[in-house]
Parts: sequence; C-alpha cells; structure tokens
Amino acid sequence: MVEKLQAWLEKSKSVLNIFTHRKTVKSARITYQVVWNLFLLVLTVVILGGSFATGVGAGYFASLVKDEPVRSYDSMKKDIYNYTETSELYFADNKYLGKLRTDLEREEVKLEDVSDYLVNAVVATEDEYFYKHKGVVPKAVFRAVFQEVTNSAVQSGGSTLTQQLIKNQILTNEVSFQRKASEILLALRLEKFFDKKEILEAYLNVSTLGRNSSGRNIAGVQAAAKGIFGKKASDLTLPQAAFIAGLPQSPFGYTPFTREGTIKEPKYLEPGLTRMQTVLKRMFDGGYITQKQYTEASAYDIKKDFIKPVANPLEKYPWLTVEIEKRSTEVLTTVLAKNDGISEKELKNDDNLAYKYQILARNALRQNGYKIHSTIDKKIYDAMQKVKDNYQYYGPDKPQEKKDPETGEVKTVMEPAEVGAELIENKTGKIISFVAGRNYDDQQLNHATNAIRQNGSTMKPLLVYAPAIELGKAAPGTPLPNVALALAPGRSDPWPQNYDYRYSGLVSARYALAKSYNVPAVKLYKSIVEQRPAKYLEKMGFTSLRKDDYTNLATSIGSMTNGVTIEENTNAFSTFANNGKFIDAYMIDKIVDKNGKVIYQHQVTPVKVFKPQTAYLTLDMMRDVVKMGTAAGVRSQLNFSSDWAGKTGTGNQYIDSWFVASNPNVTFGLWRGYDTPKSLQTSGMSYSARTNNLWAKLMNAAYKIRPDLIDPDKSFKMPKGIVKRSYCAVSGMLPSKACSKAGLIESDYFNVNNVPTKVDDSLIEANYVTVGDKKYLALDSTPKEFSQFGLVLNPDFIKRIVGSNFHNYSQLIPQKDRWGKILVSTARMYDNGKTPASVSVNAKGNTISWSASGDKDVVGYRIYQGGASAKKVGSVVNGSKRSFKVGTGSFYVTAVDIAGRESAPSNLVDAGVIIPTEPTNPVVPNDPNVPAQPNQQTNPTNPTNPPTP
Repeated sequence: MVEKLQAWLEKSKSVLNIFTHRKTVKSARITYQVVWNLFLLVLTVVILGGSFATGVGAGYFASLVKDEPVRSYDSMKKDIYNYTETSELYFADNKYLGKLRTDLEREEVKLEDVSDYLVNAVVATEDEYFYKHKGVVPKAVFRAVFQEVTNSAVQSGGSTLTQQLIKNQILTNEVSFQRKASEILLALRLEKFFDKKEILEAYLNVSTLGRNSSGRNIAGVQAAAKGIFGKKASDLTLPQAAFIAGLPQSPFGYTPFTREGTIKEPKYLEPGLTRMQTVLKRMFDGGYITQKQYTEASAYDIKKDFIKPVANPLEKYPWLTVEIEKRSTEVLTTVLAKNDGISEKELKNDDNLAYKYQILARNALRQNGYKIHSTIDKKIYDAMQKVKDNYQYYGPDKPQEKKDPETGEVKTVMEPAEVGAELIENKTGKIISFVAGRNYDDQQLNHATNAIRQNGSTMKPLLVYAPAIELGKAAPGTPLPNVALALAPGRSDPWPQNYDYRYSGLVSARYALAKSYNVPAVKLYKSIVEQRPAKYLEKMGFTSLRKDDYTNLATSIGSMTNGVTIEENTNAFSTFANNGKFIDAYMIDKIVDKNGKVIYQHQVTPVKVFKPQTAYLTLDMMRDVVKMGTAAGVRSQLNFSSDWAGKTGTGNQYIDSWFVASNPNVTFGLWRGYDTPKSLQTSGMSYSARTNNLWAKLMNAAYKIRPDLIDPDKSFKMPKGIVKRSYCAVSGMLPSKACSKAGLIESDYFNVNNVPTKVDDSLIEANYVTVGDKKYLALDSTPKEFSQFGLVLNPDFIKRIVGSNFHNYSQLIPQKDRWGKILVSTARMYDNGKTPASVSVNAKGNTISWSASGDKDVVGYRIYQGGASAKKVGSVVNGSKRSFKVGTGSFYVTAVDIAGRESAPSNLVDAGVIIPTEPTNPVVPNDPNVPAQPNQQTNPTNPTNPPTP
C-alpha cells in the first residue's frame, strides 16, 4: 500500500514538473495571451456588430415612421376621443325611444361610472403591465417581432392597451412593420400627453364587443353591459365583468347573441364561456380577486344573466324611427351648413352643396352621440296604432297587377286600402302623433308624411272660400249657383258635376261648403283665379304645386298636377285655427350633443296668410260641415264634445277619401285610399263613413290619453271686425221689399269692411198660377181669383250670376217651400186659343167633387149653384183638392184656363136635402156671372209648355 502511494507521488511530481518547467510555463503564457486577445477581438466584434445592428435597426425604425406626422396634444385628443357614438331618439317629454339605425351601436361612459370589476378584468387580461409601462413593453415587442420574423406558429402578441387604442382610433388594422412602428411611436407619445385613466377610459369606450340582444353590433362597455345583461356598466357583477372583458379578443366569436338577436346554441356559447374563465384566472393571478371570489365566479352560470331579445326601435316603431332620422338629417344639414357660413337659401339652390352637407349630417348622427328629442307623444302614438290595427272597416283588398323588378314577371297581388293621418298642435305646430300605414312589412311608405295624393274637396276652404273672403269677393251668406254650368274652358257640356250628380239651385256659400257642392266652388274660384289664390297655398306649406295648378279650375276641387301630402294638407287647415297665421308643423324639437349642448332648437315662425276675420268666417262655415254637412255623422261617433270645424274630401272617381278638422287646440287630418289609385266605393258602409268613423275612433283614443289637449274647454274666439247682418238670400244684397215679401231674408256674419251696401234687385213682383205641380206666370187675362202673388228672378240678375249662356233658369230655384213663390221669366204658358173641356161632378152629402179637366192649361175651377138664376159660390185653384163643401141645392162646376176661358157646365148634382123646385135652365143668358154655352167642339190638346229661350 505504501509502495503504491509512493509510486503515485512520484508520478504526480513528474506531471507537476511538466507545468513548472521553464519551457512549459513559457508556452502556457503565450497560449493565454493568444486566447485573451482572441476573446477581446470577439468581444469587440460582437460589440461593434451589436452597435451596428442597433444602428441599422434604429435607422430602419426611423425610415418606417419618417412619414408619420408629429402630432400635437390637441390633435391626438381629438382623434382618441373621436369614437363613434350612436345618437339616441326620444319621444316628447324626454321619454326614451331607442338608438338611431346604425351598423355599430355605442354609448359613451366615464371611467368612474364603470365597475371596478370590469376595469380590473380588462387590465388583467389585455395588459398586465398597464400601470407600469410607458406605452410599450419592449420584451413583448421583441417577442412579437421574433415570432413574426420566424413565422412562429405561436403568436402571443405585443400590444398594450395604449397601442390597441392607437390602432383603433388613429391607425388601421393593417399588418405591417410600418404600421407597427407608427403604433409604437404614437403609443409613446400618447402616454406622454395622457394619464392612465384617460387612456383606459377611451379604450373602454372604443372596444368592439360583439352583438347585443337585438342582434346589433356594439362597441364600448356601456353598450355591452346594457345590450348583454340589461344593466349599466357600473352595476356589473364579477362574472358579468369577466365575460365582457373577454370579448375584445374575438368579439363575434364570443358574443352570446346571433345576428337575429337570439341566444346562440350551447356549443357556440362555449368559447365565450371558456374565455370568461381565462379572464377570471388572470384576475386571480394578478391579485385583483380573492380565492373565494374566483371560485364563486368560476362556478357561476352566466347564461342565466343574458337578457332576452329586446325589440329594435326600427322593429317596434319602424315608421317613426325612419321619420325622425330623415327629419334629423334635414335639420342637421342646415345647422352644419350654417356653421360654415352657408345660408339655407344657398343650400337649397346648390345641389352639390346640399349633397355634401347631407352626407356630413348623416355621419354626424351616427358618430356624435346626439340626443334627438321629437314632439311625438308616446302614449297617443301607441294608442293610435292600436286603433289602426284593430279597425275592421277599411274596405276590401283589391287586385292589382305589378311587375316583379327582378324577373319582369307581371303578377296580380291584392292591395289593401291604406291610411295616413296626422295630429298637429295648432299654436306650436308640434306633430303630436301620426298613422303612417297599415303594415310596415308590406309597405314602407309613410302615408302621413310622404304620400302625395289629390286632396279633393278639402281644397275648397283653402283655395276657394278663404281666399274669396279675404279678397272681398264672398261671405258665408253669398248666394252661389248650384246648377248645370259649363265652366270648363272650351267645353259646352256641364262641368263640374257634383258628387251626387244633383243640383239644388241658388245656395249660400256656407251651405255649398257644408254639402260639398262642386259647381258653386268652381264658379266662385273662376271669379278670383286671375288673382292667383294658389299663392295662399304656398304660404300654407304646399310644396308640390306646379305651374298649371295656379290656373287650372280643377285645382279648386282638389285635382292637382301632383297632389299634396297628408301632413301639408292637415297643416294648412291649422292656419284657420291660428287666426290666419300658418305655423309649420315639425317633429324634431331639439338636438343635444353628448356634452349637453343644444345644437338645434326648433323656433316657431308664424307666417301671415289670412286676416283673423277671414280665418274665423271660414272656420264658422266649416262648423256646419260637422253639424249638418258631409261630416255630420262624426259627432255621434265621438266620446266628447268639442268645437270642431272641418271638411271632407273625395278624389276624382272616388280614389281618395279625406276628413280634416280643427278645434281650438289641435288639427287632425286623415286620408284613405289604395296605393295604386282605384275606387274606394264598395258595398255596405259608404267610403266616406269608413273614413269618418276611423277619424273619430282615432280621436277618441287620443282623447282618452290627453283630454286636456284633445277637448279644450274653449271655443274658437270671434275676432273684432266681424258683424252680423241681414241680407236677401237670393242676391246676398241688402233686403228689398220684394225679398221681404218672399220671406227670403237671412242673416250671417260678415267682415265689417265687406258688408253689403246695395239693395237687392234680384226680384220683380208678379202673379203666378199653378198648373199641376208647376207654376207659371199669369197672363193679363188670367182671372185674379186663380193667380197668386209671386216674384220673378230678374233676368239681369240671372245673367250676372250664371252668365248669358245658361238658359235653364228654373234650375236656379231651390226646391224648398220658402222659395215656392219665386219664378223665373221663362216660366210661361201661352194661350192656346181653345176652350177647356168640361168636367163631371159627384155629390156626397154637402160635399161635391169633380174630375180633372182634360186640358193642361186649366188654372182653376168655379162652383155654381143652379136654380132660376145660377150663381158662383166658390173657386178652387188648380193643384188643390178637387172638392168643395156646399149647402143644400143643385150645383155644377166649370174649368177655367190661363187665358180666362171657361168650360161648359158640368152635370148638375144635388147636395144636402133636396127641395122640389121648378125645373130651370141652369144657363141664364146675359148673366155676366154665367159663362156662355161652350162650343160643340172641344180641344183637349195639351197646351204647350214654356219653350226654352
């Protein structure tokens, strides 16, 4: 053992001698120097190479961002906070309606109004170093670059919340080193200008977060909280916050709702639920929640918190949503242009300019988060839709051929009778409610605001009667001819026709309007058309007038080149309720930006159209339409009593049906018709009753909601300058003695400046006789006992009122008892030169009766008592009963014609108790009271009727 140890020591000593040998040491020293120098050389190369690479990298980075502008604080603030926010719509009284139609729904929220759970969940999941970095995490960037360069299958990403904000708000989603370099540069700059809270708040408002329960795309945590869980972002629970925080990674993959607004099937919900678990784990790992919170939240069934699909306002209120959007765009177009110094007139006259600002307005409505306040009363609007949906008497659907725009195939479809209605507050012009149509899915046209239709007789007070009163050409009592006149230029046949194809003679303007007669309206309009009364329609908001509408007589009864909307027609009627001032109807009350600044407030600007006296007189005439005219049935349908004044209307060939009426508070107009014009006439209920009844039902519904608005406790107030005066109903002039004798004096209201000043000259005193059921002027030879006092229309007056081409004068006389004593100059029966035929008599007790004479010119009968000297005991006018009560004795009867000729005596009859007497000849020669013996020949030929001049 010792020997082995000694041997090992000797061997070791030998090895040691090698290292300690002078030669060996020298060699080691040289080797060390070489190795050290090589190390220094390699180190130098590495340092120089790294510096070079860094320089190259820096140079490359600089080249990537050389075109990126140096952004100021204000510039970056504008870009970062310029996120799209959907505008909100409101009913009147600040009642929320919904969001404006948009591809992306967003609602801004302040950071302090966001749940801490949600804030922490976002930071823990999206950027764990958010509160430490200066906008960029270098190692994350290098990792992402390395993965990109090596085309690694694992892409961990390297964007901070700051970088994501830059990408969303300033840059694009382009995948390139240049975009990434700009993102890094801007992130560093953003962190220099803004604190962490500002950056986090902006991020929470811009993040895309899938869909809400209506199927609409959403962005921002407030829209997500409301759209997914039905609560504000401040009220979210931990599981709810974790679910929302997980959405940004794959918004539409993780969202629980489909495009249709339904909850996804379980297998498609799973990715979003798994992501929620990931978020909760990161919150726990980051120390944001406790073990207990993590455990409870992980086990929570978040699916039960998903809210049920909420009706999109476009689905529940389609016509209203579209209408508010349209009108908001129009309003904002003007506002934006005005802000740039462009007047409304310039905008109207320059199509390119108008188009530019319309686009700007549309974008602003979808991006700037405005609050748009309308005038629509939600409860009244809802109530009217219910009535409209449940009304059963629109009339039948009618077939209509339509061409398929895609295939070109012509198909027959069934078209329903449509409806459009609008309720306007008179003093403000607020549109309180409207009915746009039967079914939005079938027809998107808003019949209340956009359908242009002929307004029929509702045009009469607007274009005829009010302008005529304003111009001093008429008053409510002005007599107008309702006869067969040829008023159309170049035509000899009667035009226009009345709706019932009947004529009623001379009628007052008041009565003509109440009964909606066409002829009087056109005749009056013809007398003022040269003064262009259509200018009044312009002032009352008619926008579809064309050149011919100013001169065409048919315009006066509602036949226009194009037509008018229900809104325009209804709005025009409110002019009368506003004392002759037109107040334009409006639906957008105000627009408020997201900072609470009112950028638009509607201003009422009255336009003077008629004098207050004209407005009241027209209203008073239209009261009769409702009291006893074409809308008389409406009053019994209403559940309340109000001072209504209105007008019905029927389009040519019954294709449009209207009723528009005002009370001191509101004006309500309703139209019915088919979209493809066709007659509304059907069996059963009349077309007008269907319209008027629906009008009444809609008003009853509104009254139930707002009785104070719909049924004011006041009536239309008569202004100063109106007086009541008596006038002759024939001419409208001051009563004459002749008019007084005829019992044709009436009274009505007048503008004090237009009361009649001339005495009536329309009547001439004359006697008349009755033949059958007709009256004729008496001849000079007509016995006075058979003629009656009467009056004849002065031929000069007739020419003044109907012209010289009208010849059927008798048509001017109304078929009413009070006009029974009025004749025309053509009511003549001429002497035929023949003696009338005798009659036969019968006696019964003390009453004798006789047959009618066979001659048609007999004006009466004489009764004689026979005996030694026959004497006349009575006369009976033709047209009365052919009987006479007598005493005791023998009697006979003769017939007397218009010329005074008397027939031969009838047979002799005994009446009463017969006392025997000496037979005598009933004819006593030379007795002036007894007619001469008749000729043996009699002529029963009918006398000629009055010839037509």
